Amino acid sequence: MVHPLIDPNRFASRVGHWLRSEGPDSDVVVSCRTRLARNVEGFPFMPRLEDEAAGELCERLAPLLADARIDGETIWVQMAHIEPIVRLLLLERHLISRDLAPSDSLQARPGRAVAFGAMETASVMVNEEDHLRLQGMSAGFALREAWLRVRELDRFLEQQVGFAHSRRLGYMTGCPTNVGTGLRASVMLHLPALGMVRSELEKVFTAAQRTGLAVRGMYGEGSRAAGDYYQISNQVTLGRSEEQLVSDLEALVPSIVKFERQVRGVLLDEQSSAVEDRVRRSYGMLRTARSMPTEVALMHLSNVRLGASLDLVERVRVEDLNQIAIQIQKGHVQALTGDAVELAEPTQRDRLRASFLRKRFAQTA
Repeated sequence: MVHPLIDPNRFASRVGHWLRSEGPDSDVVVSCRTRLARNVEGFPFMPRLEDEAAGELCERLAPLLADARIDGETIWVQMAHIEPIVRLLLLERHLISRDLAPSDSLQARPGRAVAFGAMETASVMVNEEDHLRLQGMSAGFALREAWLRVRELDRFLEQQVGFAHSRRLGYMTGCPTNVGTGLRASVMLHLPALGMVRSELEKVFTAAQRTGLAVRGMYGEGSRAAGDYYQISNQVTLGRSEEQLVSDLEALVPSIVKFERQVRGVLLDEQSSAVEDRVRRSYGMLRTARSMPTEVALMHLSNVRLGASLDLVERVRVEDLNQIAIQIQKGHVQALTGDAVELAEPTQRDRLRASFLRKRFAQTA
């Protein structure tokens, strides 16, 4: 197991394999993620877990996660031992949650940690809302691949420690909405064409809700949609098997992909000049702007990603745009272009972001 002193600049310069790879249906589906919530028998759940017991549990789990050899060799990071900028980078990479990455004004509680591999296709959060949050990630529409990763981890750990489980209810979790399988499966979609026709996008939301699925923003629950990126995930974990929950998403997502592609085709046929103008304006802004807030940058990246999928721009790959969408987040842009010790003011960060984008898109000229 590696206990790294993470260099923010080096870490931010290269994102996980699941974002740099071209997966199935990657023109519409950015990535898939599955997450299992588990609690260890003999320890109080997180709201009642004292700091000393949290530290004890963390020490017990560390060697087990080392033995799991995540992505070949487990990287182990304790939240209390890293700088706030590194916690922010881990959050923006979807390796940890907001619960595990407190704001700069707060200290990380003892016993909180994350284990992940170099490819970042799997991670385990320790002492978040539950004792363990196991995550599997994959590029494009490869939901079952992400599920198999997390299931393998789950089976390995369950052989080593006993999980809190009820014969009637299933796995017991800190939040009642996760009781049962403890599974949350989600698919990140890029829906720029449907976003241009709001009435059609509303149909997607309605279809998802009727199937028992939720639609959220880029960073899941509590986040807003930005850059036409949406997460679709299951809401129910009780009374259905993991296989059924994964199958529900596998059944719905292809219809959304087909719908988005159809609308793209119609827009290209009927409004080709307007669509191309939109794409090229955004491309130009990314190459020349001197200051750019995150949401504006995501909007322009969304337009260029649409253009890349429709062959309206050359020398721009969808996988590169996926990576850039992470690297323009405030922690990454700070680590890549500025002082990684203290976060810059928003206006300075907007200038740093624009500088980073100009350099990246100069390579595509």
